[in-house]
Amino acid sequence: MSKRLENRVVIVTGGARGIGRATCVRLVEEGANVVVADRAGAEETARSLGAGAMALALDVTDVDNVKAGVEAVLARWGKIDGLVNNAGITRDASLLKTSDEAWDAVIAVNLTGTFNMTRAVASHMVARKTGAIVNASSIVGLHGNFGQSNYVATKAGVIGLTKVWARELGRKGVRVNCIAPGFIQTEMTAAMPPDILSSMKDRTPIGRLGQPEDVAAAYAFLLSDDASFINGQVLGVDGGLVIGT
Repeated sequence: MSKRLENRVVIVTGGARGIGRATCVRLVEEGANVVVADRAGAEETARSLGAGAMALALDVTDVDNVKAGVEAVLARWGKIDGLVNNAGITRDASLLKTSDEAWDAVIAVNLTGTFNMTRAVASHMVARKTGAIVNASSIVGLHGNFGQSNYVATKAGVIGLTKVWARELGRKGVRVNCIAPGFIQTEMTAAMPPDILSSMKDRTPIGRLGQPEDVAAAYAFLLSDDASFINGQVLGVDGGLVIGT
């Protein structure tokens, strides 16, 4: 595998498991120094990745924690070249059954957390006039999904933030893009009813559900110089599910 990210420093939120862990593995393979940022499990994942990884206990909803985390990364490596805003949660329920607490929790992590991390990292990137940020949206942020008012609102919001930040930061040397995964086999989707997952597979032209490594590859591409003229875009990683619906 080519070393497209040799010696670059990349923070991956939600990096301890699922898509985040697969992304950390891929980035290390491509030569990056990776910061595994998560509320739990970061130490174990970082140890498994070797000397090129740093564990960071991080709650993206806590502004002071975010600022301290960024400073810790800078203290170790002196720079931040990339940020993957991968952290996310679900609290699914139909509109009439969605509690205030469920709404607030998902907004706080998925949307405000993305804002907190990007604001903290972008000032450093702008000062260096280089950097790449990739946000996690979802195909449901483009098309909606039953029982996910809070999640869909955050993923649609992330697309909007991506467009704004691409305009604001692009001229300052920082690219901002986002990915829109389809149904990926992770702990999150494992909780879904088997018949729903089977239906999603049947509706996907590629004929399978996605793997975390599929999304990790997209993250790595958008962070690399191979994507140096890509800014403000939404890359679908869904096996063609959008055209199959």
